[in-house]
Amino acid sequence: MAKKVRQWLLQIFRYAIAKGVIEHNPATDLDVVAAHAPAAKPYAHLPINELPAFLRAVGYPKNNMLLRHATRLLLLTAARPGTLRAAPWSEFDLDAALWTIPAERMKMRRGHVVPLPKQAVTILRDLHRLTGTYKLVFAGRNDPDVPMSDAALNNLYHRLGFKGRQTSHGFRHLISTALNERGYNRDWIERQLAHGDADEIRDIYNRAQYVEQRRKMMQDWADYLDAIVHGADIVPIGRKRSQPGYLR
Repeated sequence: MAKKVRQWLLQIFRYAIAKGVIEHNPATDLDVVAAHAPAAKPYAHLPINELPAFLRAVGYPKNNMLLRHATRLLLLTAARPGTLRAAPWSEFDLDAALWTIPAERMKMRRGHVVPLPKQAVTILRDLHRLTGTYKLVFAGRNDPDVPMSDAALNNLYHRLGFKGRQTSHGFRHLISTALNERGYNRDWIERQLAHGDADEIRDIYNRAQYVEQRRKMMQDWADYLDAIVHGADIVPIGRKRSQPGYLR
């Protein structure tokens, strides 16, 4: 926040100079006296072997339905929590199993297409019976035109005993790690996470690419999540039974 305030002050005084109101910018050297920002840390996220217990705890029927479904959708889509919480129903085509997010709602200001695994479509159809008459999928309890808060999700995780160990933002790191470890194409994973490409021309070319490849990847991931929650004897996605790391 301090960094943003310094940027705003710098821009305000630059405008004042351009208008002839002042002669110099007093905000120019604020960064010299400002405290250094703490080193960035990844959002808290569980190791994959603790995910089954977490999902079973979150999925307990007495937990709020919106929070349960939001958690599952974050894991099934790798979407940013704010993007999901503020998603309007108009962005979803459940028959085509696609979620199309316009550029103005994306962090990088680039439109994004999210293929929806079957489990996500089922959840959204279930949610539609509850909030389908509102604009937002995750309509707020007090004001349906305002999305539910991010704090609501994290407070649930705290109550379930995962405070400081899993946050709504941490799912993306968990998913990225899991899919990379399982050998999926890095470009597919980065596109699913809506990360841009350092090569601008390559980024423009790839922007609408890999939808079907990502659909298969995320369906494999969704099926894997279902299997580990139910304690099935499974082969982790992307591995064979003979390979190290096979979970029983």
